[in-house]
Amino acid sequence: MLCTRDQETITCWAAIAWAKNVPLSVEKVQVEPPKAGEVRIKMTSSGICGSDDHVLKGLSPMKFPLIPGHEGAGIVESIGEGVCSVKPGDKVLTLPLPQCRECSACLHPKGNFCEKQDVLPSSGLMLDGTSRFTCRGEKIYHLFRTSTFAEYTVVQEIGVAKIDDAAPMDKICIISCEVPTGYGAAVHSAKVTPGSTCVVFGLGGIGSAVVMGCKASGASRIIGVDINEEKFPQARALGVTDCINPRKLKKPVQEVIMEMTGIGVDFAFEAIGLSDTMVWGLGHSEYSYGVCVIIGVTPPNTPFSLDGGNVFSGRTLKGTCLGGSFPQLVTDYLQNKINIDPLITHQLPFNQIHKAFELYRAGKT
Repeated sequence: MLCTRDQETITCWAAIAWAKNVPLSVEKVQVEPPKAGEVRIKMTSSGICGSDDHVLKGLSPMKFPLIPGHEGAGIVESIGEGVCSVKPGDKVLTLPLPQCRECSACLHPKGNFCEKQDVLPSSGLMLDGTSRFTCRGEKIYHLFRTSTFAEYTVVQEIGVAKIDDAAPMDKICIISCEVPTGYGAAVHSAKVTPGSTCVVFGLGGIGSAVVMGCKASGASRIIGVDINEEKFPQARALGVTDCINPRKLKKPVQEVIMEMTGIGVDFAFEAIGLSDTMVWGLGHSEYSYGVCVIIGVTPPNTPFSLDGGNVFSGRTLKGTCLGGSFPQLVTDYLQNKINIDPLITHQLPFNQIHKAFELYRAGKT
């Protein structure tokens, strides 16, 4: 697709969600130049995450019309005043959760949910309260201040991570969200230990990355739970030792896993976003030291209730939102320490973004 320039504003193609539950519309948009502390990026690739689908279905409280997408890789096209960490021509990843390194969350040794994030809650605007996108003369909102479903986008300087020039830009975008979220949940958030037993609920992209993290940490047994058995072959290839389809069991999955392990698992991971599986994950954990990590995102105001006895004995329930160093993960990939290739099931041109979501919703990715 061709882009045109009018002074410093770029006209290019983007996928716009004009309202919830309405198909994306690929249209020409105007992208303003970056302001102070901002970076304009020429996108080279973008992944599709479950969070994007939640937004399109209206399950997340976002403002419309907006340009979705947050899992992106690109090349810096221009920079705003005061930007010093990147320059035009640098390869970067977009960060849906920035790291300002100044707020209380960033400065805390255990926190990373930056106060300058635009996820919970979301304004759909840049830090100065304005948008950099327009279409048909109308303001278009940002998603997480990333909006990677566009040929060009504008992000905060703290919302990009410079990466190695050798990085393959058609693949590396998933290290923007999927890989650090899943892999990091196992390696950094749960701190899976050698010889441990793990269970992963949901074997999609993030769940698969969790499996990779569990295996890299030395887990001896990894149980994968999903209702889509088409995902089982790849799950086994990544390190899953036992695959379970709850719909084909004659008894509750909780009982089956307890029978398989005797005392429950050391680490449980919920990568679906359902309150029931979150409760199951905790219940599957060993009663005195088991850890359950919640990765999946439920719609707002989803009830979540627990039996107090499930935590009284010493179990730990914790959440996580991105859990790793982006540039280091890119380096690890280039050095063959991790392999993200199996996580990429399809590669499509931008004008086939509708097909990409069809594949995702059909459980083919």
